Amino acid sequence: MTTSDEHPLGWFGRYLSVWVGLCITAGVGLGAAFPRAFEAVAALELASVNLVVALFIWVMIFPMMVQVDLGCLRDVGKRPGGLALTLIVNWLVKPFSMALLAWLFFKGVFAGMVSPEDADQYIAGMILLGVAPCTAMVFVWSQLSEGDPNYTLVQVSVNDLIMVFAFAPIAGLLLGVADVLVPWSTLVLSVVLFVVVPLVGGAIARRLCSREARSPSTASTND
Repeated sequence: MTTSDEHPLGWFGRYLSVWVGLCITAGVGLGAAFPRAFEAVAALELASVNLVVALFIWVMIFPMMVQVDLGCLRDVGKRPGGLALTLIVNWLVKPFSMALLAWLFFKGVFAGMVSPEDADQYIAGMILLGVAPCTAMVFVWSQLSEGDPNYTLVQVSVNDLIMVFAFAPIAGLLLGVADVLVPWSTLVLSVVLFVVVPLVGGAIARRLCSREARSPSTASTND
């Protein structure tokens, strides 16, 4: 348990929403001030996936991926209740409810306020957001609630492994139902860039760090 003068997130984490707001404001301002530079950045795409955005997403999620321990998968059956609930919400409830809300608001409530093209883009964004569980926030909320870190690792590891195989099919299904065209090449490349590469890279980095952490003790034992 933390004492009254301690906060599990620290000073930076407590004001994360402020930093996000400032970054959004700065991004909009820089885009208005230097439109050609941002157009050049936007043009750096592969299968409609912006490579600069991909780089910064790697920087953001890689520290979280290093914490994912695929070895925790052998403990899946020890406490199945919470894990089953998480999987049901993440893969059977959230993607479809998010798609329904997107269609309801942008084809209904806000239909007269945005163009059909913009509405399709918003719907696609909400569907893709709904299909992708946020690994970083799982760690944050677990820390805030003083949850079991090992059980959190089990949940994150299982969800990330499922996301490798389930993201593209579910996203493709919901986008097709919503009549929003997103090429399969974009979906597959997104899975590879934003899930597979960080997950594999994190696993390799975790193993290398663990090996380095064990090597001094091994050397001292041999001495």
